[in-house]
Parts: sequence; structure tokens; C-alpha cells
Amino acid sequence: MAKTKTTFFCQNCGTQYAKWIGKCTACNEWNTIAEEIIQKEEKRAWKQSTSIKKTQKALKIVDIVLNDEDRITTKNNELDRVLGGGLVRGSITLLGGEPGIGKSTLLLQVALSIEKKVLYVSGEESQNQIKMRAERLESKNEDCLILTETKTQNIFKNIEEAQPDVLIIDSIQTLHTDFIDASPGSISQIRETTAELIKFAKETSTPVLLIGHITKDGHIAGPKILEHMVDVVLQFEGDRNHTYRILRAQKNRFGSTSELGIYEMQSIGLREVENPSEILISQKDESLSGTAISATLEGMRPLMIEVQALVSTAVYGTPQRSSTGYNIKRLNMLLAVLEKRAGFRLGAKDVFLNITGGIKVDDPAIDLAVVAAILSSNDDESIPQEFCFAAEVGLAGEIRPVNRVDRRILEAEKLGFTKIFVSKFNKISKKNYSIKIVLVSKIEDIYNNLFV
Repeated sequence: MAKTKTTFFCQNCGTQYAKWIGKCTACNEWNTIAEEIIQKEEKRAWKQSTSIKKTQKALKIVDIVLNDEDRITTKNNELDRVLGGGLVRGSITLLGGEPGIGKSTLLLQVALSIEKKVLYVSGEESQNQIKMRAERLESKNEDCLILTETKTQNIFKNIEEAQPDVLIIDSIQTLHTDFIDASPGSISQIRETTAELIKFAKETSTPVLLIGHITKDGHIAGPKILEHMVDVVLQFEGDRNHTYRILRAQKNRFGSTSELGIYEMQSIGLREVENPSEILISQKDESLSGTAISATLEGMRPLMIEVQALVSTAVYGTPQRSSTGYNIKRLNMLLAVLEKRAGFRLGAKDVFLNITGGIKVDDPAIDLAVVAAILSSNDDESIPQEFCFAAEVGLAGEIRPVNRVDRRILEAEKLGFTKIFVSKFNKISKKNYSIKIVLVSKIEDIYNNLFV
């Protein structure tokens, strides 16, 4: 057995030091260095392969044969979309999110709906608690095995007996191995247990799903190297005041990171939202000032979102600028463009902006909808509910084109909108749309079309 020694780790980035220092030189954070006892040993929890593997030889890139990735569909369309088509055999997927957001519920639904033998390992709940939650879910899978264990040696014994097709760990912070003398959740334990699971996944071609806790800053707890070790990093987001949840891919070695999955939290579990526009556009009886609809894209998925703006006289002399779901710096930029280029006096007024549905949008194509909503609230005139917008606004006040405008127009047409405002510099391939396309080149064109 190797000699036990004491080392120091940064709790933020996982950098190892020989002695304690006040500031981490890697991430520049103060007071994050903590002492841990590690014990290095050649053995691992997962059995070593007895077969002698041939040494890999270097190949010319033209001689490498591409094989289609064998994926396992989870029967969850939103999750499959974000993953890029399903679970890749031998892959490691890390799912992070705030407490109570629905991480365990999502993966338990996957375990109960997938047509494979699944081993669900929980270190946080008992088998009775998991059974009570499973009773509320509609899907049933007789091949779903439930294990409550935190020691990796015992987990791998159950794996050798059950031979599961998919392994789910809830959560990686609760696991510990005998080969490291440290508490569960520590830097060294997370790194070592993850390495053992990766070795198991790669040698047996079994996909492994890990649930990870997050810190108060919203980052996945543990060393940053954890996110580099896994193949896919998913983030489960949402607001406790809303029933809707958003699944994003922050890293994906087998697909795109720009896809989006949307769920609705119900008493029977998470419902897949196939038409996101139903939750992102408010239902109202009459047109109200300060609202505009924008056609945006999340990955290859078009969404219609509602932008709400409120412009009022500053009560305390100093105007306020507030934004929810939209970059506040970009809002200040658009207000400056309206003030300088278009002549609207907004410098002495409060401006509040909100993206409905509790989502955050980075697509510059919603700039035109933001401008339209601000002008609508400023003049207290409503924009017809059948109008929508898809264009970027430049610093000179020009309306700039956006990518994949045809997909945005098709989505607006499908949802019953009668008119869409886009840049005149956009190249529109199809000409026979049933929706009317209004081409604009500057902010004055928008104002004259809507309010004059």
C-alpha cells in the first residue's frame, strides 16, 4: 500500500498544491485552498481487464473508417434532442441543476421509460422514497433496478451481478471509494469516483448518467476537471415561481451544444413541451402596449417569445434600467441608439424589460422586438398581436439581417401570425409565404409602419 500523504486542493478549480496558500494561482480565488488526505494505490474498484490489449498504431487520417455511433434512445424526445439523438454507448453524461429543480425526477422518468435494463443508484434517498416518486410517474419499466449505496466497491459488485445496459448515479457528490482517505464530496473523492465510473463505462460500453450538485454561483460543485473528464455536461434550469424547466447542453462531444429542451413540472412528473411558444407567449383578451413577439432560434429550434417593456417617467430623478432574461448592457445600447439615431427622448425615463416564461435569450434577432416594445410603451400604443419581429439593430440605427430567417418565418406562419418584420438585406429563398413579410432598413421604418 502506498504511503498516505497530505496535499492541498483548490475547492473551486481543483488545482493541487504542496502547501497551503491564501490565493489560488490558477483561478485567482481567495481562501479556497483546503487540506485533504489522499492515499494512492494502483488498484481500482472496477476490475482490471485480463486480456492483453494491442497497442494502438498511428493511422493516416484518410485511412480512419468512420462508424455510426450506436445510440440508445431514452424515449424522452426533449432529452434525446439535447443529447443529439440519444445516449452514446460508453458515454459519461453529467446533469447539473439547483436543488429541487427536478434532476432526480427527470432521470427516474428516463429509467422507467427506456426499453433497457437500468440500474438507478441513489446515495440521497431510500428505496421507499424512490418507489413513492415512481408511483406518481406514468411510465413503468420492470427492468429498472433501484440501489441505495454510496460505496463504489459495493456498486460495482451489484453491476457485475445485474449487468445493466444503463447506469444512473444520484449523485456523484455522495459517492466514496476506499482507496481515498477523504470525506464524500471532497475534491479527491469526486475525481477518483468519477475516474472509476469512466473506466467502467469505456470498458463495458455502458452509458452512465451522473447527477451533480451546483454551487451558489451556479457552477457544478467539485473540481473543474470533472467537466473535462465527462463527455456531456447538461444544465437543468428553471425558476421556482414557474412550472417550466429548460435543459441545455454546455458540452457535448457527440452533438450540438445549442439545442434546447423544455419541460413542464406537473404532479405526475415532467411533461415534454413540444410547442414552446405555448408557454412563452401570454394569453390575453386584448392588445396591450409595451409587448412585442420575436421569432428566435435555440439551436435548430425556432421559438416565438414575448418581449414586455415598460417606459415611465423617472420618479427619483435618476432613471432606472432593469432587465429580466435579456442582457442589460445590450438594453442600454439599444436605448442609446434610440436616443442618438432616432431622436426618442428616453434618457430621463425608467425602462423595464422582461422576457416572459422565465427564460434567458442571447439571440441578437430579438433586438427589433425589444425596440418595438419600448416604442410601444413610450407612445402607449399597442402592437397588433398578429405581428412579429426578427432582426438585429446596429449602432447606426440600421436593421441588420439574421441567420436562418426562413425557419423563423415558417414558425411565425405556422402559428398564425399575419405579418413579420425583417431586415431588407436578408436573403429570403422562398417567395410564396402566406404571411406578409415587411422589409425594413432603419428604426424610422418600424415606427412609421406601427404607429403612424
